[in-house]
Amino acid sequence: MIPLYKLEKLPRIQKFRKIAKIFIFAENRLNTAAEKSQKIFNEAEFVFYSEAAALLCKDDLFSNDAKRVFAEAAGVFNSCITANGTETKTECTMPANINTRVSLDTQDAMVSQLHRALNNVKHILLVETGRDQADWDFTCGDGRLDSQKRQVFKEMYVYMEDIRSPFNVGAMFRTAESFGVEKIILSPFCADPRHKRAERTAMGCIDIIQWERQDLFPAQNDLQEKLQSEPQSGLPVFALETGGIPLADFPFPRRGILITGSEELGVSPRALAAADASLGRVSIPCYGTKASLNVSVAFGIAVQAWAQRFM
Repeated sequence: MIPLYKLEKLPRIQKFRKIAKIFIFAENRLNTAAEKSQKIFNEAEFVFYSEAAALLCKDDLFSNDAKRVFAEAAGVFNSCITANGTETKTECTMPANINTRVSLDTQDAMVSQLHRALNNVKHILLVETGRDQADWDFTCGDGRLDSQKRQVFKEMYVYMEDIRSPFNVGAMFRTAESFGVEKIILSPFCADPRHKRAERTAMGCIDIIQWERQDLFPAQNDLQEKLQSEPQSGLPVFALETGGIPLADFPFPRRGILITGSEELGVSPRALAAADASLGRVSIPCYGTKASLNVSVAFGIAVQAWAQRFM
């Protein structure tokens, strides 16, 4: 770790990039240590983080809101030091009425506040140094989940038809897992759930929910013939698409397949025809000028409404 006095001598943006990297590394270590119930940081590291936050407080080009975040972070780091029985003092110019002494009643609370302090400082510095923030700037656990804790609604299936974005696929896996979907079926040209961005967004859900790749609505076959040849024989289908029955009035089935279409073109004509011949279309009423939702957001609204009917 670079000594603080050397950091102070660096040009402003270079200094912030160095501090951001240090806090990113610290946050990753914190996640690993918390998952393995290991000791997090030593006293010298807490002192450094506190003094680094105090150094940021002195930069007059930051807004008062940013300085408040830095001051609160310094308070968290100081509290971690005093929790270990050692007192430290840092000089930090901050907006009035900011209490830097944060109450840490439990180990879990300490870890949570420490994580938030590191994370907030990191993101402010990334913005200040002109770095666009993406999903890989976000930290989380290692994604290992206990599939035995899942509540599953039997034969609640989802068909993702040509979802092109790995981010959307990952988000939809995470949502489907959260609301008890038993199985996800991907069309042949749907983005790969094993893409690193999909896995990152799904946060472990790809490993605990059933999924397969299959064309439910091939051009050469009749829908009912296809369904009768598959394990989900006889399941009704319905599409999440505009021009359908409003969400609050839709007769969600106890068992069935929800079809979601591509980000650009929506549900295909073949899939829509199959839905119209079965349960029809469900639509989410919108009241804005755009009147349009991201597919993963719309999917989350619809699948929560479906699960809510049977909880």
